[in-house]
Amino acid sequence: MTQKISKSQSQNTTAFVLPAPQMVHQMADIGRMVRKQRKDQGLRIDDAAALSHVSVDLLSRLENGQGSVGLEKLLSVLDGMGLCLVVSARSHPALRTLLLAEAQP
Repeated sequence: MTQKISKSQSQNTTAFVLPAPQMVHQMADIGRMVRKQRKDQGLRIDDAAALSHVSVDLLSRLENGQGSVGLEKLLSVLDGMGLCLVVSARSHPALRTLLLAEAQP
């Protein structure tokens, strides 16, 4: 699911497509999101690792859901890829739609 946002600049109109928030149940979920974002940006893994200030090995392990990645390194990768981590109570009203969508087959 994506959300389109239009931004006008003078007479030019640019449409941005934002990925929908996703629930994370395991590190492999984050890895898939990071890989998709990297590929959507047209980045090779070594370039993405350099932008994120991590090793290629760490980024590869993260993308493949293998091994452990510390929180500081994870946050560095997310920042480098233009992603962020949001933590919220499951009962928060803004998450109801996301939780309901996830529950559907």
